[in-house]
Parts: sequence; structure tokens; C-alpha cells
Amino acid sequence: PDIDVDIESDQREKVIQYVYEKYGRRHAAQVANVISYRPKSAVRDMARAFGFSPGQQDAWSKQLERWSGIDAQDGRNEGIPDHVVEFANEVMTFPRHLGIHSGGMVICDRPVIEVCPVEWARMPGRTVLQWDKDDCAAIGLVKFDLLGLGMLSALRYAFEFLGEEMDLASMPMDDPEVYDMLCRADSVGVFQVESRAQMSTLPRLKPRKFYDLVVEVALIRPGPIQGGSVHPFIRRKNGLEEPTYPHPLMRNALEKTLGVPLFQEQMMQLAIDVAGFSPSESDQLRRAMGAKRSVEKMARLRDRLYAGMAANGITGPVADDIYGKLEAFASYGFPESHAMSFAYLVYASSWLKRYHPAAFLAALLNAQPMGFYSPQSLTDDARRHGVEVRRPDINRSLAKATLESAGATRWGSVAGEPPSRWGLGGPAVRLGLGAVRTLGETVAERIVAERDRGGPYRDLADLARRADLTAGHLEALATSDAFAPFGLDRRAALWAAGAAAQDRPDRLPGTIAGLDAPMLPGMDDVDKLVADVWATGMSPDDHPIRLVRAVLTERGAIPIAQLGRAVDGTRVLVGGLVTHRQRPGTAGGVTFLSLEDETGMLNVVCSPGLWVRHRRVARTSAALLIRGRLEIASGVVNLSAERLEHLPIATRPSSRDFR
Repeated sequence: PDIDVDIESDQREKVIQYVYEKYGRRHAAQVANVISYRPKSAVRDMARAFGFSPGQQDAWSKQLERWSGIDAQDGRNEGIPDHVVEFANEVMTFPRHLGIHSGGMVICDRPVIEVCPVEWARMPGRTVLQWDKDDCAAIGLVKFDLLGLGMLSALRYAFEFLGEEMDLASMPMDDPEVYDMLCRADSVGVFQVESRAQMSTLPRLKPRKFYDLVVEVALIRPGPIQGGSVHPFIRRKNGLEEPTYPHPLMRNALEKTLGVPLFQEQMMQLAIDVAGFSPSESDQLRRAMGAKRSVEKMARLRDRLYAGMAANGITGPVADDIYGKLEAFASYGFPESHAMSFAYLVYASSWLKRYHPAAFLAALLNAQPMGFYSPQSLTDDARRHGVEVRRPDINRSLAKATLESAGATRWGSVAGEPPSRWGLGGPAVRLGLGAVRTLGETVAERIVAERDRGGPYRDLADLARRADLTAGHLEALATSDAFAPFGLDRRAALWAAGAAAQDRPDRLPGTIAGLDAPMLPGMDDVDKLVADVWATGMSPDDHPIRLVRAVLTERGAIPIAQLGRAVDGTRVLVGGLVTHRQRPGTAGGVTFLSLEDETGMLNVVCSPGLWVRHRRVARTSAALLIRGRLEIASGVVNLSAERLEHLPIATRPSSRDFR
């Protein structure tokens, strides 16, 4: 098998360069990815080939969901000419270009160029193979996946805030309050269990010990879902169904998981127990099932598997059922060892969220981009847990987010406190200057370094002169309200920013005109929210839906936090931001929307027919009014949508769609 090593995302490039340095560029190279045509790229390239303008190419490609196919009717609905759709379908799945694998490297005992073709990568300091991972495996090259894991960086940042060393191996894994939090699906920001599907599973699985987290990590994967393992396992764990084994020989491999296959190791053990495979043969079976180009090898092993099962008296539907389970897990099953190592990160991040929500939020913001949720959603969730989030401040912020005292600071919650008091009295999160639009980490660090050297900045002109900032930098800082310590509101600061940018060390101080603003109208809540989102991508102390709550209440819409008190089957109206649009390949064309208002989050289920009827609104609206029927079971609240309506809001936050 490939060797996977998860590394802090911030440190991954160091490790890649270490491998090049240790083994030399002649013996190490990164693996290519063959990028194939998908609907968006196929339509864009075919439209270009037929001479349509770049703007038209982009407009048509943006109308398509990322992973759905293209049929002629869809194309006509979006105004795409039939011949563009026809040729786009012709090239679908064809290779388009080579990319670099996210972390795959090969290390060879001879110059790699003697084994396969190599080229210089466009990114400096890298060489890349012209083959993908399957080609490398076919000729016996071992691939090392050096993968950047944002949560490892976030955990390090969080424990540094707390002044503690992080040691996952010795961390107690039995705190009941951590498991209570997970059983409520209060897992926004928590590693691996924050997605829509995981949050729907947690209250039903009811994790109470560490191995339950191992199972949770492995359960919501295409393998167990396609193999029909999820619902039987949950029923058996909750005592609603007795574990069963289609054949007694399967008990050895499956007893630990109540007769339900969850891990790749179980698949391999099944082949050994029911068909007499040797350990090496069982690994060959795993590889053959997981590879794209193994039709002949798979056919040979399939015959061997059925012959082995027949020798043990396993034939007919039972043999077919076993083979189907093995096949479902081949490509997408999780190794138990991998699930166990991930479960440590699930627990550590859950513990931080439960007891140190401010440090957890600051760490997540500093480790971006990562995870399932945007910084805005993470910030909204932290505020609901009592965390105060403060805007960037030119004389207090560092380059990254930090913690600040907030009254009688207590650096986290304590066991036994009700959830409503989490974080109250704890530290506040101060957003970093690097979060401000156009600045970036380099400029932010320059501002902080000069402040450390020469003391706090006195005014805009002093800042511009000492930190060498452009008008664009100053205007972005002004929009974020970073100049509040100068006694300037945002509009006055914006007025003065252009003039202050002209103040340079070679000009006499005080000779710049236009720094003093005339009387300007103040910003209302909507203006401030729009400015925050433009400047930092988030609003630290407000939510777009709160600003339209009066309209929603007038329409009869219910806040999301109140839906759990309703009766299953009730028809309701709900309004919120769309944070995610997902259509898993295992869901039969159903689309899932994640809806968020100022009180919480909700999973919305859209049938294929509903999606077609409301397609344009569903795909393009930043916020929606949704009428539908509540489905409440085992503490999980879903909304089965019946009607979608555009909800006008002041800002247009980006959603994470079809990822």
C-alpha cells in the first residue's frame, strides 16, 4: 500500500523540500494527477473551440453543477447551444491536462528518470513525474503521500494559546462532557465529524467511548454507505437489532463491529476466513478492487474468491452478498488504523471546543483554509457558545488571530457548566491584521514588527509613513474599523486614507491636506455588516439574517434553534444563509443544503424534482426562504423542502458548493 503521512499544513512544504534534499532530485519526484474533463471545463473548452467569447464561456459553465452530467434539456434550460452540449459530452472524462498530486512523492533507488519521465514543475523547487499514481503502482514504485492536515496546525496553535504541550497519546479520552457535546451534534469545527452527514449520525450513534469515535470516522464513507452498513450498525449499537452473520466464518472478522463491515482490514480478514486467501492474496484483492485498471486481475481474483468460498460451503446468494460487501469497501473503505489516528484528532478538537472555545476559534482561523465551514460560520458558532470576537485593531492585533482578556478572564469552561455559559468570562478573540483584504501575512507582519520597534501608531499618517502602506492597504484597514483607536469611525478613516498614503518619509510631516473629514453620516448596522464582510470575509459580531429577522417573523418564519421543539411532520417556513450545497454520489440525485441563521444550522433535503423546479433560485441565491416538512428523529432535525424562495440580504457570503 501507499504510505500516508499527515503533516501540519503549515509545515508540509518544509517536509517536501526535506525529502528532495535528503534523497536528491534525481531520486525523488512528485506524482502527477491526470485532470479529466468535468461538465464545467468541458462546456467552457467546447464553447471556446466554437468561437464563443470568454464571458459567454464562463457564464455557461457556471450554470452547471460541478459533478452532474449534461443533457440536452439542461443545456437548453441554461441557453447552451445543442452542439456545445453534444461535444462537451463527447470529451467528458477525457484527460485534459496534468496536475501535481496533492502530496504524492516517489523515492527511487536509482535516478527516477531511468524509470519514468520527469519534468520541472511550474512551482519552484519541485520536479514532477509525467505519470499518475496508478502508473507508478503498476511498475512497482512506492508512493509516499505527504498530506497537509489543517487540524494538526490548529491543535498546535490552540495548545500554544493555552501554554500547554500537545500530547495526543497521553491525553485522557474519557471526559463525559466531551461525549455529551458530540451526542448533541455540537461539532462545528471539530475534525472529521462536522459535516452534514456526520452531524446527522452523531445523535443516533451516541458515542460514549473512544472506539465509538473510531467507528464514527469510518462509518460515513462511500464504502460503508454503498455496502449498506450505516443503519444496521446504528440499530445494533442501540440494541434495536441483534448482530447477525450470513455465515459463521464471518464472525471472526466482523464481531467487533456487530456483524457489520466497516474497515479495510476486515475485508482482508474476510477473504482469509471465508475463502482461504493468504494474507498477501487478501492484500492483492484489496489493491485490485481499488485500482482503476485491473479488470483481468480482478476477474482472476474473483474466480479464486468464489472457488475458496465454495470449498468452505459458501455458495449462492450468501457468496454474492459477501463479494458485494468486499467490492463496496475496496475503493472507499477506511483502514482501522487510519480511523483510529483520526479519532485522536476528533477527541482533541472536541475537548478544545468544549473547554476552550475561544482558543479553538482563534486556532481554526489561523489554520485557514481548512475544514468544512467558512470562517464566518465558525465565528457565528463560537459566538453562540459565548465567545466575544473583536475586529482588527491597528495597535492591538497581531498578524494572526490572538486571545485578549475580557473582564475577569477565565481561560475556558469547566465541567458541569450548562452549555449556555460556555466561554462566558473567558478570553475574547481578536482578529489578525492578516485577515484584512489586500494585506496578507507579509504586510501584516511588517505592520506588527514596526509597531514593536517604534511603539504604537499615533495616527493614519504615522502608520503610512512608518509601515510603507499603499492607499489600498489603508482603505481596507479603514473599512475593517481597524483605526478605531485613532478616534476615527470607518467613513472618516476612509476619507483620510487616500491623503495619508501620500505621507512618506521624504515629505515634511503635517504638509498633507485632506486628512480631516467633513461631517459624514454614520453607518447603520447593515452598512457595518457589509463593510465587515468586504474587509475580512466575516462579520465578527452580527449575522446577515438577524438584519432581516423582522421580515422573516412577519412572514411566519421560525428561527432554526426553535425547530427542535416542534412536532415531527410539522410544515414550517425557515429563512437562512446557504452555506453548502452537496449532492453525494450515494444519494440518488438528492441535493442537501446547509442553512444557517443567527441561532443555528439546519440540514435541508431537496428531492431531484424540487431541485429542477427551483433550480435557478436554489443554485444562485445566497439566502433562501424554505417551506417544508420537519423530520425529527433521535434528536436529529431535517427539513424536507417543498418550496424554495429567494431571500434578499445585504451581503452575499460565498457558499461551499458540490465539494
